[in-house]
Amino acid sequence: QVQLVESGGGLVQPGGSLRLSCAASGFALDYFAIGWFRQAPGKEREGVSCISGEDGSTYYADSVKGRFTISRDNAKNTVYLQMNSLKPEDTAVYYCAAVVDDERGLATVQAMCLIQLAEYWGQGTQVTVSS
Repeated sequence: QVQLVESGGGLVQPGGSLRLSCAASGFALDYFAIGWFRQAPGKEREGVSCISGEDGSTYYADSVKGRFTISRDNAKNTVYLQMNSLKPEDTAVYYCAAVVDDERGLATVQAMCLIQLAEYWGQGTQVTVSS
C-alpha cells in the first residue's frame, strides 16, 4: 500500500523553526519527485518546495526562498522540509506529495510545484506560527 505520512508540525513563535518529515511506504522514493504543498484557511493550496529524485534539483516558492530547505534521505525513504524564520503567514496545513520522476531535473520540480502535479498525497500536518 502506497502511503505518505507527514510529521513535525506544531505551534511555533514567529522567527522559530520546525522540521517537517515525509515518510514513504509501499514504494521507493528514489524514482519519485517529492513536493511540499500548503493550504492556509480560505486560500488555495500552493506549492512550497519540490525536489527531484533524478538529480536533486530543487524548486522553492518565492515566499520561502532563503528560509526553507528541502532535502531527501533515500536510505530512510524520507523527505524533509526545514523551515526557519517562520512567519505568521506560513501558518497552513502542509502536505507532501510524490510523482514519478520523468528525469527532466529542474523542469520536473518546477512543474510539480507550480501545477501541483502529483500522484500520491499525504494527509497533512498543521503548522501554526503565532505568538
